[in-house]
Amino acid sequence: MKRAMMTMAVVLAAGMAQADPAMVAETAKGQTLVDAAGMTLYTFDKDADGKSACNGGCAANWPPLVAEEGVMAEGAWSVITRDDGAKQWAYDGKPLYTWVKDTKPGDVTGDGFNGVWHVAQP
Repeated sequence: MKRAMMTMAVVLAAGMAQADPAMVAETAKGQTLVDAAGMTLYTFDKDADGKSACNGGCAANWPPLVAEEGVMAEGAWSVITRDDGAKQWAYDGKPLYTWVKDTKPGDVTGDGFNGVWHVAQP
């Protein structure tokens, strides 16, 4: 019984592990948050109160930084629920996205797009 309880505790702890949703990389815009593939992350001025305003066609061009089920956020990181029920990472309360027209790690072509998209910086 004791061994089974210890095993269950290890499994539970492993399932709730903190993931590193992004890292910092040097880009033409300075230190910038990037995803695991090195692609620049962006914030959207129309997002408010930890809620994404980028859905449908917008999200097709600006894919959300998906948070896997069961991850725990710490510090400046949080996980929001999108309109479709999917989970998305946010930094300082701002949901994070990539940009489909960035073709290689370090590209920052979405910065300033329509005056409302900006590279996410730590």
